[in-house]
Amino acid sequence: MKFYMAPLEGITGYVFRNAHYEYFHPADKYFTPFITPGLNSSLKSKALKDVLPENNHGPFIVPQILTNRADEFIYTEKQLGEMGYTEINLNLGCPSGTVVAKGRGSGFLAFRDKLDAFLDEIYSTAEMKISIKTRLGKESAEEFEALLDIYNQYPLEELIIHPRTREDYYRGVPNDEAFRMGAEKSRCPVCYNGNIFTKEDYRSVSEKFPETDGFMIGRGLVANPALLDILWNEKDVVDKALLRKFHDRVYADYGEMLYGGINLLYKMKELWNYMICIFSDSKKYGKKIRKAQKLKDYQRIVDALFEEQEIITGAGYQPN
Repeated sequence: MKFYMAPLEGITGYVFRNAHYEYFHPADKYFTPFITPGLNSSLKSKALKDVLPENNHGPFIVPQILTNRADEFIYTEKQLGEMGYTEINLNLGCPSGTVVAKGRGSGFLAFRDKLDAFLDEIYSTAEMKISIKTRLGKESAEEFEALLDIYNQYPLEELIIHPRTREDYYRGVPNDEAFRMGAEKSRCPVCYNGNIFTKEDYRSVSEKFPETDGFMIGRGLVANPALLDILWNEKDVVDKALLRKFHDRVYADYGEMLYGGINLLYKMKELWNYMICIFSDSKKYGKKIRKAQKLKDYQRIVDALFEEQEIITGAGYQPN
């Protein structure tokens, strides 16, 4: 089995990835939050910092690119190749309204002729392996078969399928039948992405699709950084002391990276929106963390959480 860490904007940057790699069973690949390139310009400072080799210690990193312009993609591929990367990922899955409005991410799926021309250009000049992360379509899952016909024309390293449409966003459950069709029709290896939050979720998906050996996990792995340890049967429960060390490492590294205590506080609050789900009395402590206005208050609340509460066996991310 292969397990990948999905990119979550603002969460799974190099600070999180490095800490996860050090303290828990590492993912086979860590995909970066998407890079939005500009032609003939350096990568934006935030995106550049996240992919600099000196900031990524150990994990196998796959930079993800978000664009609908082949010239931008090719230019960014060259930049990343010069940094030593050998694989990149095209984002055709982001459902954000601002992204879709520009015809990028899952919004690009609505323009199949343009997408076909885009893929023809980038694969005809590619010097690196290129995988694609896709949704089923923009409006309807019925779009997916035509999209597969396009993907099958090109030498994809891998097709990562999130079996929802853009209109689904993250609501409801993934479309298993659409994924099954993709797994059967795809000429390249496929990877399943969507709603794997616990060991039971993984068991259910892997039993439905026994031929699939690649799984991408995002929210579930942020909520429970030890999830891969559990999936590999290395442990049944999360070691609270180890999770505390992980938290403290992330907190310290963000403290060095970010300017001002308020920025550090907001960054840690983002993480706790997910990680609080696996603790007992999560609503009470989640509310306390959200209301904290100073770092000293935040530290006091987190100390109390780890001292007073337990990690619930089998718990995982809980969608709103």
